[in-house]
Amino acid sequence: MTDWNQIKNDFPALKQKVNGKDLIYLDSAASALKAKPVIDALHLHYEKETANVHRGVHYLSEQGTRKYEETRKTVQKFINAKKDLEVIFTKGTTDSLNLVAFSFGEKFISAGDEILISTMEHHSNIVPWQLMASRKGAKVIEVPIDDNGDIDLNAYKNLLNDKVKLVSFCHISNTLGTINPIKEMIKMAHEVGAKFCVDAAQSVPHMKVDVQDLDCDFLAFSGHKIYGPTGVGILYGKEDLLNQMPPYQGGGAMIEKVSFTETTFNHLPEKFEAGTPAIAEVIALKDAVDYIQSIGFDEIEKNEHELLTYATEKLLTIDGLRIIGTAKHKTSVISFVIKDIHPHDLGTLLDQQGIAVRTGHHCTQPLMERFNVNATVRASFSIYNTKEDVDALMAAIIKSLKLL
Repeated sequence: MTDWNQIKNDFPALKQKVNGKDLIYLDSAASALKAKPVIDALHLHYEKETANVHRGVHYLSEQGTRKYEETRKTVQKFINAKKDLEVIFTKGTTDSLNLVAFSFGEKFISAGDEILISTMEHHSNIVPWQLMASRKGAKVIEVPIDDNGDIDLNAYKNLLNDKVKLVSFCHISNTLGTINPIKEMIKMAHEVGAKFCVDAAQSVPHMKVDVQDLDCDFLAFSGHKIYGPTGVGILYGKEDLLNQMPPYQGGGAMIEKVSFTETTFNHLPEKFEAGTPAIAEVIALKDAVDYIQSIGFDEIEKNEHELLTYATEKLLTIDGLRIIGTAKHKTSVISFVIKDIHPHDLGTLLDQQGIAVRTGHHCTQPLMERFNVNATVRASFSIYNTKEDVDALMAAIIKSLKLL
């Protein structure tokens, strides 16, 4: 059995005090805290191993290249990609989605084509498709959700037709916590010839993601959501599709031969990795993945489900509190509003008591409009949270409401 209190010790940030109180961090859906092995890997690289990768023949460069490519193989196994060349290093989920929007759009989208996204999408899974559609003369079409925060599968089915060239959905909503039936949705999209892109930023930290089992065409996630560094992310894409797509950016590493008459491009994955990458961050990402796997997703899912259930029951005892997002299948994210209390006011008072939550629209403004709210308070739980943290949150909310 995992000792979840011991897990806290692996995250140095939790050893500090905020406003004189022990820090209780409930904002992991925005960015997770960093595990000690990740911090150590970053420190080691910058202190002793700094060098560029891939083109150097000296010791530091060769060692860095080896570690850099070890991370690619680790991620390949982590998401069960067929080949490591299907793993592209990017700056994060947003960068990965923009890459698909530009490169897939350039090759496969024409005027009159349709792209389906849902009401619950993060802005990074809305705006890139809008930009691409504007450039290509295509249409972005919204798939609605119901009052619980579940996808309307009947509406989704009715919107699928031969004009739809791409569907892009979040696996888990960053605001609602809803776990979408992605595998079923991918199968439905493929039946009409559409490709499917998965925004897995919120799912990869909480559950096992298998790209071959899902049969997704693309999948994106970020390092900083899985206890790793900022500035690094992953785009998985099926080899055949990536080979057909033009490069997203030009520069060093992504070329085969450059002349003033013709430039030819490198093979996968380098074709999509122009310029000097986030070397230390990519190397440390391996330590983040190894850390997650040392705990195991069975343990993680069980613990986070217990926290979600416990916190939901506790919060619903507060008069006037309304949870936004009550899907049957959800992960450890609770967004809520309290009657006559502005979320920013509550968030500020919670911070004064050492509790970090997120307030605002969470980069999901269409979703806020769907539920007729301007903002919510969002508490998101992770592997370093316990029921004692929930109790502290409850006590702090009750104290804040008295002050307000």
